[in-house]
Amino acid sequence: MAHEGSPTPTPPPSARSAAGPGRVAHFPQPSRNSVTTILADGSRPFLYPADAHGRYNSARRIVAALLLVLYLALPWIKINGYPAILLDLAERRFHLFGITLAAQDMWLLFFVLTGTGFSLFFVTALFGRVWCGWACPQTVFLEFVYRPIERLIEGDAVRRRALDAAPMSAEKLFRRALKHGIYVLISAIFCHLFLAYFVSVPEVWAMVRHAPSEHWGFFVFMAVYTGITYFVFAWFREQVCIVLCPYGRIQSALTDDHTVVVGYDVLRGEPRGRVRAGATETGASKSGDCVDCDRCVHVCPTGIDIRQGLQMECVGCTACIDACDTVMDRLKRPRGLIRYDSPAGFAGRPTQWIRPRTILYFILLLAGAAVAAWALSTVKPANISVTRMTGAPYIVDSTSVRNQFMVRIVNKRNQPVRFEVRLDGVPANLRRSGFETAVEVGPLGEVVQPLILQQDRAAFQGLFHLFVEVQDAAGTLKLRREVEFLGPEARLLREEEEANRGRP
Repeated sequence: MAHEGSPTPTPPPSARSAAGPGRVAHFPQPSRNSVTTILADGSRPFLYPADAHGRYNSARRIVAALLLVLYLALPWIKINGYPAILLDLAERRFHLFGITLAAQDMWLLFFVLTGTGFSLFFVTALFGRVWCGWACPQTVFLEFVYRPIERLIEGDAVRRRALDAAPMSAEKLFRRALKHGIYVLISAIFCHLFLAYFVSVPEVWAMVRHAPSEHWGFFVFMAVYTGITYFVFAWFREQVCIVLCPYGRIQSALTDDHTVVVGYDVLRGEPRGRVRAGATETGASKSGDCVDCDRCVHVCPTGIDIRQGLQMECVGCTACIDACDTVMDRLKRPRGLIRYDSPAGFAGRPTQWIRPRTILYFILLLAGAAVAAWALSTVKPANISVTRMTGAPYIVDSTSVRNQFMVRIVNKRNQPVRFEVRLDGVPANLRRSGFETAVEVGPLGEVVQPLILQQDRAAFQGLFHLFVEVQDAAGTLKLRREVEFLGPEARLLREEEEANRGRP
């Protein structure tokens, strides 16, 4: 039996059949017209991709390690007294790299997400699914956490397929139980760290040390989320990319013949021919550089044959590039039979980097980034809202016209702040009740109090606008909101007063 690193032809990958354990079913030949990991009867064979070693795999390991460290470290890194990312849903406070957003600031996320979407469009137009192969959490966790554990416990691809096809034994039971036990443990750890993004690390640790009955909601959430994570990475795996993720389906609308993707050089590789010892080929009988070893198929995490062209299932992981380069090195042939290039480049034409598609996406990217930067620049360390009290928009009594408002001051700092509420643009005879003195708002707290404005009936001349201003004690922050002072038509007030004077 050939080792998984051998460039010589190996049997097609096998999988557990839907008919029951112990049954072995061979994969159909990969085809562009069907999904390799979904059989004609709807069942799903299990992939055991071989491990690929090479320059791209080494680079992806480094990138994955950095991303994993970043994911694990962000809840621990403090910026302005709070974790780098803390989405505190209970308190409606969202801390993002030193910026604190209140619930009223959520409209900013539209611009941030829009800028991110345009960035993805631009990158995809240039480099295809480079995000999927290098930075997507599904790829990073599966290929650099879960699969290495599987290889460590069950061996290389050949041994894993043999173990899967073998009848149940003490060794098989032990290896499977060990693997899945570690999967559950790793899934639980990742999910608890994910929870720390919403409640902070100390709070998660406090929950872990107490009985589940003290926080049933979080306990059920973590149990369900851990189960989903385990299911995704232990069984569903590449089906997330093929079935659930829409990115592979929309890439055809974002790419063109000049997008750089992982592809196979048909001009150089065809016609395929196996290497025979002592054989020489000349003229029309000479084969291309592809020796049809299927090594690129064996390492593919989605089970496709890259030699059939760009396909929806391809996540751009570069495993086939490393596998093919290894074979070319052993055959003393140039690397790059499978490589990063554009369809135009594979056809022998130059790749055009600047084209209408990339220009449009770049303009949208700049617009999205500019708007997102502007939106974030408007974030203040406090927020104010002034709303009219429910009921009548104004109240008229025998002496005055009265408007009633509710003023809400939100402090987004991690320390108490004193605020003064002032009025600007108001007539001299306007009286107010509420916020006569400065009010102190605690760290990440808020204060909601009424503000009542009154004007004498005789002085009221009709609707006018004024500003409610909030300023901190240091004078470094000043917020203002425009409101309307409402009332009846001044003419009607005068007629009513005259009528009242004429009565006995």
